[in-house]
Amino acid sequence: MAKCAFLGLGVMGYPMAGHLVAEGHDVRVWNRTTAKSTDWEQRYEGAAANTITETVKDAEFVMICVGDDPDVYAVVEPALDSLRAGAIIIDHTTASAECARKCHAMATAKNIGFIDAPISGGEAGAVNGQLTIMCGGDESDYTKAEPVMDAYAKAMKLMGPSGAGQLTKMVNQICIAGILQGLAEGVHFAQKAGLDIDEVVEAIGKGAAQSWQMDNRALTMGRDEYEFGFAVDWMRKDLGIALKTAEDVGAKLILAKMVDEYYADVQAMGGQRWDTSSLLKRLK
Repeated sequence: MAKCAFLGLGVMGYPMAGHLVAEGHDVRVWNRTTAKSTDWEQRYEGAAANTITETVKDAEFVMICVGDDPDVYAVVEPALDSLRAGAIIIDHTTASAECARKCHAMATAKNIGFIDAPISGGEAGAVNGQLTIMCGGDESDYTKAEPVMDAYAKAMKLMGPSGAGQLTKMVNQICIAGILQGLAEGVHFAQKAGLDIDEVVEAIGKGAAQSWQMDNRALTMGRDEYEFGFAVDWMRKDLGIALKTAEDVGAKLILAKMVDEYYADVQAMGGQRWDTSSLLKRLK
């Protein structure tokens, strides 16, 4: 059993912290909106605190799951001021590799570990404890943290030094963006051609066209259902990080840039919180 602190109880963090409790860890949580942490405390046998300092006191592992780079800095800095040497911070936020490296350097200066550990699997993966975790950092810290992260992971891997986890998550989002645009066009074509989407998916869903997105999104796309899942706003944030990093490293993200612009169209249609499969909406 480990003493854990969890900072950020959003769609992903809330159930992830719950899985830590279910695995027998001693968990204290904090959220910027206190009502959320109070609700979590009532649901799980953990404890909620009012400040970051109080939350991380005596913690061996501090999990973070917030919005973006500024949010990460805002919680890492006070956490570092309160943690004891030897503790490990695990940042599950999808943020920039630069942010990860800066936080790693700040933590190392205080003899505290820092792992950038962005996650994939969506809300369902968090709820079911089936997330994929891409990690960057020191191998010794990863080895200590791996058994704790296992509470909510389906798979995890150390990808390299600090920042490598975030870079890998960028690859993940780049690939997803392209797949979803292709799926949107395929569903759109099928509808215009008078085909039944359920039958189309049954016919091609076990062949070369198969993907997680087809398995989990094609039928809801066919029914014009988007009030769930991974929000367009979040995807644009992630793609923005990837596109900026691509400029820095000299990579050409032609399709990702195009799809990012398509998501801007979806936002203009009022779909900021629609699932990312809502790319189909702009084709109608």
